Amino acid sequence: MSSTHHLHFTIILVLFFSTKLPCFVNTSIPQQLLKGFSSIPLSSSKSFQPLLIDPTANFSLGFLRHNQYDLKLAVVHTPSSQPLWIANPTRSASWADTTRIFFNGSLVLWDPQKGVTWSTATYGERVVLLNTSNLQVQKQNKATPLWESFHFPTNTLVQDQNFTSNMSLLSSNALYSLRLGDTFMGLYANYGEEKGSLLSKRLLYWKHTALEAKATIVESEGPIYARVSTKGYIGMYQTSSKPVDVQKFNSFQQTSSFLLLRLELDGNLKGYYWDSTKSSWLLNYQAITETCELPNPCGSYGLCTPGQSSCSCLDNRARFEPGGCFIQNGNEDGELCAGDGIAGENGYRILRRNGVEPPHKALLEQVTTSSLEECEGLCEKNCSCWGALYSNGTGFCYVLDYPIGTMLGTGDESKVGYFKVRKGARKRNRVGVIFGIVVGVIFGTVVVGVGICAVRWKRMKKVNGKEEEEEEENWAGPGPYKNLGSASFRSIEMCSGSGVQ
Repeated sequence: MSSTHHLHFTIILVLFFSTKLPCFVNTSIPQQLLKGFSSIPLSSSKSFQPLLIDPTANFSLGFLRHNQYDLKLAVVHTPSSQPLWIANPTRSASWADTTRIFFNGSLVLWDPQKGVTWSTATYGERVVLLNTSNLQVQKQNKATPLWESFHFPTNTLVQDQNFTSNMSLLSSNALYSLRLGDTFMGLYANYGEEKGSLLSKRLLYWKHTALEAKATIVESEGPIYARVSTKGYIGMYQTSSKPVDVQKFNSFQQTSSFLLLRLELDGNLKGYYWDSTKSSWLLNYQAITETCELPNPCGSYGLCTPGQSSCSCLDNRARFEPGGCFIQNGNEDGELCAGDGIAGENGYRILRRNGVEPPHKALLEQVTTSSLEECEGLCEKNCSCWGALYSNGTGFCYVLDYPIGTMLGTGDESKVGYFKVRKGARKRNRVGVIFGIVVGVIFGTVVVGVGICAVRWKRMKKVNGKEEEEEEENWAGPGPYKNLGSASFRSIEMCSGSGVQ
């Protein structure tokens, strides 16, 4: 049966089971799921609802709450509640009693409003969770699983899990990915990929090439793969059990309870080990150790100077805030052409800055030009070009065909940057900050003044209580305006205008 036919068959089964299958809420967590299993998320589960555990009870499969109302099917490390694998990281189900997980040969997550959000698309007989955290769909008479989560990693690799060239790790924000090349391991920034843009691309910002210290990569023997070793390193392998390359962890050749490698939200690749005595994850390895070598530490049109601990902006008139120096108009992806399809300055403005160079320039392509004007000309008429950087010393010109992120600051004024900024993008203006401070001071002064007026008014009222009582008794008598001269009224009148005395 084709995968398309199987999907149709699964949907039919979903509709059948949604009315015919009972929902089992077990007080004890099973170590295998058999055909006929079905469960729903409970409103009483605040963060994680376990459905299946491994024999050691160190790992659990269950419903993981996401953004309060969403649900993801995840394998977690039980002692720390740390997610190690997520069934479909790009699509959530609803945390509602209408959402259902069931096993009918396929393990299926079904939301009546969204349909089938994830399925193993198998004809298995049971679901088990191994003591390695590997989730498997098995047949009783087959040694090889029909499906396993180790073949579909999300943002994490655990020890002894093979990572091959047809897999990728994707950060939780979908901005960065880890992939294998023919002889290297690389980290990539993904532009437009998470939005399904036709102009999506990957930019390599970190590369580790196999040193082949213990073995030699032979092209005819197939692609390399990577694995986190329990001995405390990331190894790259080909066919031999000996690694062709080793990246050592801090715990190299030491006994650690459990190791993992995770691609973080900032694009760094970090290793951790679980310290059961402290009940915490300890940092064990990081691919990038310098802040400015991260893919985008200062955000859009930001400037990161190596050796300094702060970010600034390419535009001196803008102020830096986490996320960047410009407020984007929501259309930062795509080409920089005008409405008529011809590149022109009516769609963007030009920002120039001396003393800058592109990050990770050793991994970028460059061309040699005879002048800065020639380098800028390569970008000016190019609809997909966001900027160009030129070095007078070498004549190298770097053309950037992706949205401008963080550039590197240098002390060399001969290195010049030329950047396009959409006219819809607004600077985070320092003048606006000053205005906000002034408004805040004025508002604070008004509040304090009103408070002082109220205290004085109460005090005057208490002192002149007797006089006010007499005036109230004579209120219907001649001279109705004589109370306008009272001290209590004067205090109110003076506060009603400016709020201060």
